[in-house]
Amino acid sequence: MTTVIRTAREALRGRRPAAAVWWEACAVGRSVRAAWRGPGRERDLVVQSLKAAGAALLAWAVAGVWLGDPMALMAPWVALVLVQATVYSSVRQAGEQFAAICAGAVIASAAQAITDDRTGALALCLPVLMLMANWSRFGRQGIYAATTAVFVLASGTAVSAAAVGHRVGQAALGAAIGVAVNALVLPPIHLRDVRENLAALARESGDLLHTVATGLREGDWDAQSAAGWSSDAARLGRRLDALYAARSWSRESLRLTSGPLRRLQGAPTAVPPEDEDQRWSRVTGNVTALTRTLAVTVDEHRTPKAPEGPVLDLYARLLALIGDACHAEADRLLGSSAGPRREAETETTMDELHRRLQEGLREQGQGAARTAVLGTLVLQAENLWAEIVPEPDESAGQ
Repeated sequence: MTTVIRTAREALRGRRPAAAVWWEACAVGRSVRAAWRGPGRERDLVVQSLKAAGAALLAWAVAGVWLGDPMALMAPWVALVLVQATVYSSVRQAGEQFAAICAGAVIASAAQAITDDRTGALALCLPVLMLMANWSRFGRQGIYAATTAVFVLASGTAVSAAAVGHRVGQAALGAAIGVAVNALVLPPIHLRDVRENLAALARESGDLLHTVATGLREGDWDAQSAAGWSSDAARLGRRLDALYAARSWSRESLRLTSGPLRRLQGAPTAVPPEDEDQRWSRVTGNVTALTRTLAVTVDEHRTPKAPEGPVLDLYARLLALIGDACHAEADRLLGSSAGPRREAETETTMDELHRRLQEGLREQGQGAARTAVLGTLVLQAENLWAEIVPEPDESAGQ
């Protein structure tokens, strides 16, 4: 399977539209498989999507079927958009949206009463409502003031206090149903997202270090290869941003959610500490600095040159071991471990490679420029090593 993917990647290289379609299809396929396999971000998205659809259908059944309202559009529309990523955001946005809808209905009705013409009423109220849409009190829901005015005026119903109250009542009904469905039916808990993003960041860091190590060991890397490594390091930065967003969602998802309901749906009860975020932020920064240093060494307009010979092979082996440690950290975050013996063997090997690299730095055969680059690369590897394989806490045993 890996060979097929690599072959397809080579065939599509340089063909941007076809490559974009291919990678998008692969991403969709991975998401579908992940949702099918078990709990995770992908399955959470499926659940939330189905909940939103269910809330809209329920609101339509209540307003359009049970109450027999011929203009029951408002209730399912509001219910649909209020099944948000967290219960707290649903409640907050329900208040903002309800205020915006009330403002839109009242101002549209006033404009209709003044002009006695739908076109004139739209021309009078829409500029005002679009300006109001930018008011911070409405949050991101300000646009609903203008869309509500369009619905009210386009429906052709008579403008009266009763009609305005009817629209507002439909919005309140939809908001109540949307919030209730989100809070009581598998309430969204995003604790899992933090752990998965941390594990993904660790695994992708290890993958990149293995890729760099392979390129250095085989000796066929060039400016294009270094640019690709820098691009992969930039993707680590975007993964770090996703981790920060997941951490924020995890805090918010615990607000206004019921403890018994969380336990009933088997939601995670804990997340890795926030210190882990800072730790992997430093790892990402060091990996980025390492790839940038390598990119400078193959720039023909720059003086520094990459080290050569056995010392470069030693450095590649050290990066590969650090990549293995990243993968071990990813497994640990997901609940599995390579075992203390394997970790001890890896650390012993890393100590030996580090010692030999330090000896290589003291040799003068590389030349001043290459020795300076090697020193920089070793320092960056040491920083990675210190973050990924931290020294044991001596006070822990006391």
